[in-house]
Amino acid sequence: MNFFRGVMGGQAAGPQPSGAETIQKLCDRVASSTLLEDRRDAVRALKSLSKKYRMEVGTQAMDHLINILQTDRSDSEILGYALDTLYNIICNDEEEEQDENAQKQADDMGAHFTDKFIQDPEHVTLLLTLLEEFDFHVRWPGVKLLTALLKNQGPQVQGIILVSPMGVSRLMDLLADSREVIRNDGLLLLQQLTKGNAAIQKIVAFENAFERLLDIITEEGSSDGGIVVEDCLLLLLNLLKNNSSNQNFFKEGSYIQRMKPWFEVGDDNSGWSAQKVTNLHLMLQLVRVMVSPVNSPGATASCQKSMYLCGLLQQLCTILMATGVPADILTETINTVSEVIRGSQVNQDYFASVNAPSNPPRPAIVVLLMSMVNERQPFVLRCAVLYCFQCFLYKNQKGQGEIVATLLPSTIDANSISAGQLLCGGLFSADSLSNWCAAVALAHALQDNLTQKEQLLRVQLATSMGNPPVSLLQQCTNILSQGSKVQTRVGLLMLLCTWISNCPIAVTHFLHNQENVPFLTAQISENLGEDERLVQGLCALLLGICIYYNDNSLENYTKEKLKQLIEKRIGKENFVEKLVFVAKHELYSRAAQKPQPVFPSPEQMLFDHEFTKLVKELEGVITKAVHKSSEEEKKEEEVKKTLEQHDNIVTQYKELIREQDAQIQELKEKVSSMSSQNEQLQTTVTQQLSQIQQHKDQYNILKLKLGKDNQSQSNSQGDGSQVNGLQTEELTQLREEVDQLRKQHTLLQTQLGDKDALINTLSSEAAQTAEGSAGASDNTELLKELEALRSQVQSQSAEINQLKTERQELLRRAEAASSDTVPSSDSSLDAAKMAELESRLAAQTAETEKLKEETKRLSESRAGLEQQLASATSTVAILQTEKAKLQTEVQESKKEQDDLLMLLADQDQKIHSLKQRLKNLGETVEDEDDLDAKDQTDDDEEEEEEEEDED
Repeated sequence: MNFFRGVMGGQAAGPQPSGAETIQKLCDRVASSTLLEDRRDAVRALKSLSKKYRMEVGTQAMDHLINILQTDRSDSEILGYALDTLYNIICNDEEEEQDENAQKQADDMGAHFTDKFIQDPEHVTLLLTLLEEFDFHVRWPGVKLLTALLKNQGPQVQGIILVSPMGVSRLMDLLADSREVIRNDGLLLLQQLTKGNAAIQKIVAFENAFERLLDIITEEGSSDGGIVVEDCLLLLLNLLKNNSSNQNFFKEGSYIQRMKPWFEVGDDNSGWSAQKVTNLHLMLQLVRVMVSPVNSPGATASCQKSMYLCGLLQQLCTILMATGVPADILTETINTVSEVIRGSQVNQDYFASVNAPSNPPRPAIVVLLMSMVNERQPFVLRCAVLYCFQCFLYKNQKGQGEIVATLLPSTIDANSISAGQLLCGGLFSADSLSNWCAAVALAHALQDNLTQKEQLLRVQLATSMGNPPVSLLQQCTNILSQGSKVQTRVGLLMLLCTWISNCPIAVTHFLHNQENVPFLTAQISENLGEDERLVQGLCALLLGICIYYNDNSLENYTKEKLKQLIEKRIGKENFVEKLVFVAKHELYSRAAQKPQPVFPSPEQMLFDHEFTKLVKELEGVITKAVHKSSEEEKKEEEVKKTLEQHDNIVTQYKELIREQDAQIQELKEKVSSMSSQNEQLQTTVTQQLSQIQQHKDQYNILKLKLGKDNQSQSNSQGDGSQVNGLQTEELTQLREEVDQLRKQHTLLQTQLGDKDALINTLSSEAAQTAEGSAGASDNTELLKELEALRSQVQSQSAEINQLKTERQELLRRAEAASSDTVPSSDSSLDAAKMAELESRLAAQTAETEKLKEETKRLSESRAGLEQQLASATSTVAILQTEKAKLQTEVQESKKEQDDLLMLLADQDQKIHSLKQRLKNLGETVEDEDDLDAKDQTDDDEEEEEEEEDED
């Protein structure tokens, strides 16, 4: 112990050992001491020396310290000292260094010791095992040590943790620790762990990280929280950025809805703390990560829809229009709203309906454009507003039409400020940045929208007093020729190129001004400085568009004459050289990377992202158009005409095939209807069979009763009154049963009438479907069913005849019984009884006559049924004839379709060969969908001209 006092405490007599010697002795003591207390004291001494003598302790003691971690697991105190010592020699977070060289040396030292530590992956696995210890003195330094290792050698340590069993799960348990210091340092550890490793990001996300982090943010006060909220947001950004799987998991878990309360702001937004500004900034970035343009379109659209449905977009628009919001938060909110509405028609429509809280209310778009064209506003804010306007118009033809409409003479309101007026004001202001922003914004209102390009040609601008108004197109070229700043001219040239591209009418308007082409050729042919080369390249692009989209409607400026002009005054090679310079510009490459306009300074704001796509699309075709001879153009025109003819033929055949498909579908539906009716017929026949069986049973019962009555009358002739009473009762029952038979016969007639109606319906439908090709098999089944129906009707007729015969037999027996009863009663009854008996006999006779009449009527009904059966038989014959016709026409239709398909195949082969010839000649061949789109565009142009003529 005296040795440790000499190291740690007071001065001893004699020469003092150096630091390296002391560390060596302490290392020997750690390695050789058998007592735990001695080793603990030696490790504590190494810890105290590790910051001052970092190199010596790291070089000599690291192996001993790792050995302590492996062997002395039972003592948490020595483990804590060892972990703290390792952290001191690995971590680079020392106090402020004197200069950069010292800091670089410290970083190199930390990387060196980290490499030494992770040289054996088991050391990292050991450290993960120690993190399971709940003791604060072990867990906390273990978390800090692992964080330092990840900072110094992140990918290597991530790889070791990834293959370690339950490695990531152990680290996720740190977020559930009740001690805030461990939980907070666990957040820092997970931040380092998830950097740039998609596999670990997915594991952490599926370990319920989103739920835990959002709970911590809520507990800490959301945007009003402290540094812990910031750490949680940074970790969320790591998990979601450029990770489509985690983004989808975040959306499907309904975590987007939990973000809405973050952006609730009050009326008084003054005095925000720096931490709140930081938290809200990160929250906005988190929203942008979910709807970033670099994500897949489907995932972005799904997140945009969720943000609208849960009210998050509405909440962001509230911040946008609130007062007192810090400038950087307002700028980031504008960028966030931009990407939430970009390409989403529903969100764009909602944003168009948002009004600023002013008197009178103004649309939010107008308020934002006022900031964009105001040179006193911050540069980043103006860029954000431009990006918002671009996103509002992205794939939004409805919004483009609304913006252009504010410039047209019929819609201008002198009492209010519109978006179009602000854009024109910015386009012709003295501020070059306002010129550029307004030109780019107006170009986005025309992007991929031929209708609005033509509508904008109608815009007239008032000039000085006494002078006639000029068109917007002419005013742009006038400013261009006045030699303004480079930024202004670049913006105007981008607007003009976007405007007249793919719009022959606009090209004609541009060429109609006799000064435009000479100005462009003069600009391109001059030898100017480096700054002017970009303007020359854009002038070459504009002139090339005039050639490529020229419809030769102006005799002085046809395609051929413009190419001759280039060859004489500029030279084809010089023209192409100036043209390709645009795409080689450094700022062009920067703008092509992402849609958001981000520039370090206003002077570097020259190119727009969408315009770079246009340059890439047109550069090659313009170069080919300039070098192409007139003969090649004529050949190309002939081939295009031939292709158009073939395409028309193919279109006609396609329409014919579509019509035939529709007819076949109708026939299939009719056959299906007939099948259902056939099923109904079968059901009706089944019901009739069951009713006939019931009639048979009732007849048998009646026959048995009459037989018993006759037997009782022959056995009891002496008692006349009893016999007559029984006979009367039996006759009453017979009358009732005959009534039932009458009703059932009426029901049978009704059902037979329904069958006849169904047969007539089937006959008419069969006549209508005589031209079809799909009903042959179903008609055969229908004929079979009709044959079965006819046989069933015949069986019913036979049963009716049998019932008639048996009924007559019953009547005969009744008459015989009554005749036998009269003489037997003469000897035993008096005159009164005889009279009563004769009256009863007369009543029975009358009833018998009625039964005979009923039988006659039933016979007549049977004859009618037989006639109806004959009619049904003739209907079946007609159906068989029509079936034969259907089969013949089906064969003819199949043969005609085969001929059409053969002809279509021949036409496709010819088209393919012609397209191949065009490709061999170096021409760009449009696909069928492109030609259809072009035809649709031509139709729209003709309709527009008709509307203008009517106006």
